[in-house]
Amino acid sequence: MKALSLKQPWANLIASGKKTIETRRWGTDYRGDILIVSAKRPKIAPAGYAVALARLVECRPMTLSDEQAAMCEVYEDAVAWVLRDIRPLRPFPVTGQLGLFDTEVDSALLVPVTDASPFLSLFEEPNEKEKFKR
Repeated sequence: MKALSLKQPWANLIASGKKTIETRRWGTDYRGDILIVSAKRPKIAPAGYAVALARLVECRPMTLSDEQAAMCEVYEDAVAWVLRDIRPLRPFPVTGQLGLFDTEVDSALLVPVTDASPFLSLFEEPNEKEKFKR
């Protein structure tokens, strides 16, 4: 399965459905399901865990209209990774890596959660000033 590691609070914000565009300085031709993995740093729970499954539907240059969904301002060479069908999961440990990576996942671990609010209660949402820092 393809996976992508993100620092917190971004991983939790994707799991909660509040963030639907991830940004990178590079794109990928891959389209399909990706496992959203919370990086171990900063130590915001659940650090080092898979938190969601999402479908990557598009990678394209980021535009001003993407800022709200990406929760950051447009920056030089920003690529918008457009995510759909975001499914929060019961967190399970995954060793993250840089870039889009392959990981073996037992399908029994892909347990959906119907209420994503615990992902939001694990951290304080960034204030407006910090919201656009990456």
